[in-house]
Amino acid sequence: MEVITFGESMVLFYPDATGPLRYATSFRKTIAGAESNVAIAMARLGHSVGWFSKLGADEFGRYILSVIRGEGVDVSRVLTDPARNTGLLFKERFGFSNPNIYYYRKDSAASSLSAADLDAAYISGVRILHITGITPALSPAARGAVFEAIRIAKESNVLISFDPNIRLKLWNIETAKPILLEIASKADILLIGEDEGKLLIGTEVPEKIAEAFMNKGCSTVVVKLGKKGCYAENLKEKAYVEGYLIEKVEDTVGAGDGFSAGFLAGILRGLGLREAAEYGNGVGAMATLVSGDMEGFPTYEQLMTFIGKTGYVDR
Repeated sequence: MEVITFGESMVLFYPDATGPLRYATSFRKTIAGAESNVAIAMARLGHSVGWFSKLGADEFGRYILSVIRGEGVDVSRVLTDPARNTGLLFKERFGFSNPNIYYYRKDSAASSLSAADLDAAYISGVRILHITGITPALSPAARGAVFEAIRIAKESNVLISFDPNIRLKLWNIETAKPILLEIASKADILLIGEDEGKLLIGTEVPEKIAEAFMNKGCSTVVVKLGKKGCYAENLKEKAYVEGYLIEKVEDTVGAGDGFSAGFLAGILRGLGLREAAEYGNGVGAMATLVSGDMEGFPTYEQLMTFIGKTGYVDR
């Protein structure tokens, strides 16, 4: 296994029409979850990936497990909690603006994930452990699981990748900030949005964000800049890497997770900082072409064509 990640995945209901949810009468069902998004995207790019969580012993949990397993992700460490439900969320769409999100995840099965649920051998046998700031926001028990996973990874020389993925509907910034900064200080690779830099250290300037977190111990910092691309820095080089122009964006949700997957795929393939960032920009851009959190993630061959590394034959 090359990469392991863990966290809550939920069933997403996506209305067929735009406008307030109170007027929606039909919905499309899919799944959503930052960590499973990364896992699915990396599996499509050809990497061996594991994802685990806790799911309810209900049809929604069985559906999530089936979808993620069907994408080629190892789910052998997923647990079931018969006393709790699987989380749900609904999107409310208005044209091409970012959707409103409504969560129904309080006391969900995933929120009961704890350090006792971790398989240390499973975590210690991979190259990268990818975590997000969503999981520690779920509950104190889930927060403990995150720090225990970090401890196991550190002892086993596993690279730690961290995306703060700040969700202020789950906790306030006063509570989140010291916890996320502590996790970031233990990460090898930090994948952070410029807006998150503002929340955590008070600046949106990419170079200053990178400098601050490099000083905290990260060896690679990538500042995600949306459609503009990213700023990437490690101990040897630094670079702005332009994004890819998408004329008609269908859905921005999942683009940041796609970026993380593409960048980590580049690292696993031994690419330099700039080329790994190109992979990240490419996967993130392609994610916006399709509605849904994970439906737009490309295969490796599709990514190579999109970023201009190979040609395309359509017939």
